[in-house]
This record gives sequence, C-alpha cells and structure tokens, in this order.
Amino acid sequence: MNVSEVLIESFDRLPALVRAAVQGLDAERLRWAPAPGANSVGWLVWHLTRVQDHHVSALLDQEQVWVSDDWASRFGLDPDPHNTGYAHTPDQVAAVRPDSARVLVDYYDAVHARTLQFLRGLTPEDLDRVVDERWDPPVTLGVRLVSVVNDDTQHVGQAAYVRGLHQRTGG
Repeated sequence: MNVSEVLIESFDRLPALVRAAVQGLDAERLRWAPAPGANSVGWLVWHLTRVQDHHVSALLDQEQVWVSDDWASRFGLDPDPHNTGYAHTPDQVAAVRPDSARVLVDYYDAVHARTLQFLRGLTPEDLDRVVDERWDPPVTLGVRLVSVVNDDTQHVGQAAYVRGLHQRTGG
C-alpha cells in the first residue's frame, strides 16, 4: 500500500460516519444541543466539513467548495471562507442552521470528492513539503492531512454521541 492509498483509506471511512450521524434527522433535530452553548449534530458535521474544505482548498490553492458552489445559503450563513467554526461562540454555533440532513451529506460529499482527487496524486516526497510556516516546527503536508482526518474523526464521533443523547433523552 502506498502513501496515497493509506490516506485515501483514512479519509474514505468518513462518509459513512457522516451519513450515520445525520440520517433521518430533520432540521430541528440537527440543531438540538444537549445543553446551552453545546454543539449540535448539524454544527459538528458542518464544522468538520468546513475545516476539511478550508485546509484542502488551501493545499490546492483553489477556492473553497463552500464559496464556489454556494453552500452557505443552505446553512443560513454568508459564504465567508474564514468561517470554519473555530472558536465559535454559542450564538455563532446556533446560527449554523442546515436546512436538512441531505445538505450536510451533499456538502461533505463535494468536499470529500475534492479531497480524494488531491490524495490520488500524492507521492511520499510530497508529504515533507512545508505548507504552513506559522508554526514551530513548520507544518508539512503529511502533518496537515493527518490533522484534518483526526479532527474529522473526532467531530463525527461527537456528532454521533449528540445524536445518541437526543434519542435517549427525547431532546
């Protein structure tokens, strides 16, 4: 298995988890949070997709799917390419209002397709390329990709947990 195949295997596990987290949830249940200020399923899936879209687009030096394909209006938001959910306040979390589970899945699928296309062409040498010098040590492509898949996995797990809480408590 080469480096590209390993990364594809990692990222390719996410779509089924995203679908399972949101399947059958209406807009109200996507926005339900277990406590004031907590994250909802909809926000968590939106956020993990935004981070992946933001980072992969930067690696490709291309416009984000969020901006180029007019996803923002389906979430009640402006197409701000910097709005990924990082450091969101409770009010900002509540402002993320996906109109359906389908929009979350479709947006994720669009970002995932771009990610896979990028990963297919990677070589081992590519992974050592520095992509962000704002850190010490500077971040390489390999570290950035592992960070994205790790972040996505954590957030989709959190979304599944919140979904389970809603089902058990009757939200």
